[in-house]
Amino acid sequence: MHLLVGFAPGGATDISARLMGQWLSERLGQQFVVENRPGAGSNIATEAVVRAPADGYTLLLAGLPAVFNATLYDNLKFNFLRDIAPVGGIMRAPNVLVLNPQVPAKTVPEFIAYAKARPGKISMATGGNGTTQHIFGELFNTMAGVKLIPVAYRGGAPAMLDLLAGQVQVEFAPISEAISSIKAGKLHALAVTSAVRSAALPDLPTVADFLPDYDGTGFFGIAAPRHTPAEIIDKLNREIDAGLADPKIKQRLADLGCDPMPMAAADLSKLFASETEKWARFIKAAGIRPE
Repeated sequence: MHLLVGFAPGGATDISARLMGQWLSERLGQQFVVENRPGAGSNIATEAVVRAPADGYTLLLAGLPAVFNATLYDNLKFNFLRDIAPVGGIMRAPNVLVLNPQVPAKTVPEFIAYAKARPGKISMATGGNGTTQHIFGELFNTMAGVKLIPVAYRGGAPAMLDLLAGQVQVEFAPISEAISSIKAGKLHALAVTSAVRSAALPDLPTVADFLPDYDGTGFFGIAAPRHTPAEIIDKLNREIDAGLADPKIKQRLADLGCDPMPMAAADLSKLFASETEKWARFIKAAGIRPE
């Protein structure tokens, strides 16, 4: 059985896929192979699963990037909402607004004032156009009335390296990529992007505490090709939920700053649909393009 991940190895997304793949291997007696197929904002992996046989042997780790892509890309050879069958939720995780310590702002209001006084002069690292770092940062630009300039890198790791080095000043970083540097005092964290506080950084406020209705929460689940039989989806969903209740998996996700997201397939389908509608409105209004 193959679980495709549209991102490079090593990040929280990849780690969560491997945790779940190992769990499912043990529970189902079938070897799960995690395949990393990065590229095109995860579209390469998504298309491979869309075109795979609907027999439950090829699955996709799918989440907010696929939601963004439905609006960002005009020439996709698939329709994400139509062509995948949601199986079960895996995790939710906020991003975190972090600054290089050279920036003399200690709170979100102080940073907004600092940025308004320097329009177009503050560089914002992203893991690439259309990533959560990029879209959540553009949402901040719109709602705060500032102009942070996105700088696209080939992934979160090089973006974080340049933020730590002071080559860029700010990032709306995935919490898993930033938490060790925050705790070591190498980055100054101002707020999390989710609507509620994060258990991983409980003392941090939310951006929404200062910009009401701001909400950027990443999530991932497992999906299959459409027409996958309901009995296969139901069986996989039961085993995924059992894995998310396992103390070892819960702790590993917590270490990454992520919360387990057990969810029925029908509810994951509703989440994909509602998030696609929400972010389509913003991406179109902001005129964001993939490149």
